[in-house]
Amino acid sequence: MAFYMEDMSVRDMHKAMEQTKTVIIPVGVVEQHGYHLPLSTDIHNAVQVPRLAGDRLNAVVAPSVNYCFSGGELLGTVNVSPNTFGLLMSEICEEFVRMGFLNILVLLGHGGTENLDALQNTLQMLLRRHKELANKISISIIDVFEFSPTGMAATNMEPEHDFHAGMVETALMMYWKPELVQDEICQDDEEICRMMRQDCDWFAKHDKIIDHPFIVDKVSQRPEIKVGVMGFPERATRELGEKVSNEMVDGLIDYVNMLQEKNK
Repeated sequence: MAFYMEDMSVRDMHKAMEQTKTVIIPVGVVEQHGYHLPLSTDIHNAVQVPRLAGDRLNAVVAPSVNYCFSGGELLGTVNVSPNTFGLLMSEICEEFVRMGFLNILVLLGHGGTENLDALQNTLQMLLRRHKELANKISISIIDVFEFSPTGMAATNMEPEHDFHAGMVETALMMYWKPELVQDEICQDDEEICRMMRQDCDWFAKHDKIIDHPFIVDKVSQRPEIKVGVMGFPERATRELGEKVSNEMVDGLIDYVNMLQEKNK
């Protein structure tokens, strides 16, 4: 069964550690998701899946980390620099190692290129600098959508993909938290939407004060983006959200079971 740390005492933690040496750390972000979804959408992406796994999941579930790097700059978005986020996660992981956990799963409800690069680099360095840990523990970085074939098929659609605040995220929120989903869907101009659907990093504008290869880019959100939806939210249904959610839950359970088999 799953053990949810936010509801537990020290005695409860001792009992949990007798049952499992696996911990899941859900990671979300406070970020705009258009006008139809809440700022907490990516937090729900990370939190709801281990919650729904319930008695089928043999792991401790840590309280979620709700701040990291979005890169967007629309109202409601809270950015924490990737380096700060990476260091924070490294220290959190070290604490779970200290407690005696062998499998640490960082479960991402929000990805982002800069975010993922910083997290990967920092956690690799943790294992590199502490070689005694590298032969003892496993650290996994998992985008929760990778557990869903249906969700990944939407991400990989051609020629335009379903990303941020699109069909799949809207469908999941319709299933998990329908009271937080607004009926009216607003979009940017069609050409802007098309560019964002083709490249999830297109929103970032790169400039140089001097045009020379040695000069570091200035990066900001493109000012023409006003809504920031990168997908097809109008295609979302509650039934699709339920299907993707169930795939995510099953995928997480299977992955945890595989790790624990390796520990035997």
